[in-house]
Amino acid sequence: MECNVKGITVHYEVYGEGKTILLLHGSHVDHRLMKGCMEPVLSKKGGYKRIYIDLPGMGKTKVAEWITNSDEMLAVVLAFIEKILPIENFLLAGQSYGGYLARGVTHKMANRIDGLFLLCPAIIANIKERDIPSHVILTEDDELLAELEVAEAEGFASMHVVQSRDIWQRYRDEIVCGLKLADEPFLQKLQKQGYAFSFDPEDFEGTFTKPALVLAGRQDASVGYKDVWRILDKYPRAAFVVLDKAGHHLQLEQADVFTCLVEEWLKRVEEG
Repeated sequence: MECNVKGITVHYEVYGEGKTILLLHGSHVDHRLMKGCMEPVLSKKGGYKRIYIDLPGMGKTKVAEWITNSDEMLAVVLAFIEKILPIENFLLAGQSYGGYLARGVTHKMANRIDGLFLLCPAIIANIKERDIPSHVILTEDDELLAELEVAEAEGFASMHVVQSRDIWQRYRDEIVCGLKLADEPFLQKLQKQGYAFSFDPEDFEGTFTKPALVLAGRQDASVGYKDVWRILDKYPRAAFVVLDKAGHHLQLEQADVFTCLVEEWLKRVEEG
């Protein structure tokens, strides 16, 4: 499906009926990252209308020249929400940079969000200021790597703590496919010159009192996990879980635990 907002044709996909949940992927990938990990949970559970968006410059959504920073990227997301969900409250989920944008959405319209899920979220915009561990590989699969093209093996090994054939296949089908569509010059410029909001996303009145879930990987060398402690006081109903043997794609490396924790978050939302 397509939606025109602010002169940009935003590609998105919708599944199911019920309570709406908007899902925002991270940088360089597309909606298939969130779809790959969330559809098995949400489609099985039922009762949720899932909206998976391709952010500008990623997937099938082209970028506009006027987008030069995250404030403007957020403006597109907010305009999309106002057009597609003009009245109803909804749930919000974001991964990595999508988690950063989700915090921005919460800052602007917390009263309309009935539950928040941040998956390996970017907390500190400046990469040099993040408290992140060095990349490690805890489970190797040399036989698998030998079967892959050199670039594929290097990309897979650089991003994953756990190597297995199942994880590789999901990485290929949910992440690599999106990377191939990314507008690399735009995203590199955004990351260098305009990644940070002009405001503190947690600088809003009171606290976010709806059920929240923050999942982080103990070995995540992209955004880390320690920086999340800085914002937790703003989310008093947030479960903050740090998983071992998990990097930036913990939804692949700890799939069973991921499913259990998302289901528990949804239960808290429903009870609320």
